[in-house]
Amino acid sequence: MKKLVIILFIACSQNSNTIQLVNKVSYLKLIDQQFQIIDVRTPFEFSEGHIENAINVNYKGVDFIENISKFDKNKILLIYCRSGNRSGKASKIMDSIGFVKIYDLKGGYMNW
Repeated sequence: MKKLVIILFIACSQNSNTIQLVNKVSYLKLIDQQFQIIDVRTPFEFSEGHIENAINVNYKGVDFIENISKFDKNKILLIYCRSGNRSGKASKIMDSIGFVKIYDLKGGYMNW
């Protein structure tokens, strides 16, 4: 039970300086700066269409934390999902494991 409480605390805590929700216009400006783009939708969703140069890391996959941990935690990452729900959750996990700056697309790919 103690492990569950600690995990929930880490997953729910968020450094407001680490994660920033941005609109499409701001996201496009960040893409122009050549930051890494992470699409956390399922592989099927990704195959149906995605932002150019995005890398698919399935948030629903059992190996999400292992796969996302392969990225440089000290570099800025852009993240998105379909509507913003999964990317918001993924961002919190990424914050808890040490990523320094994450920009999340407000409204997700539906807003793209």
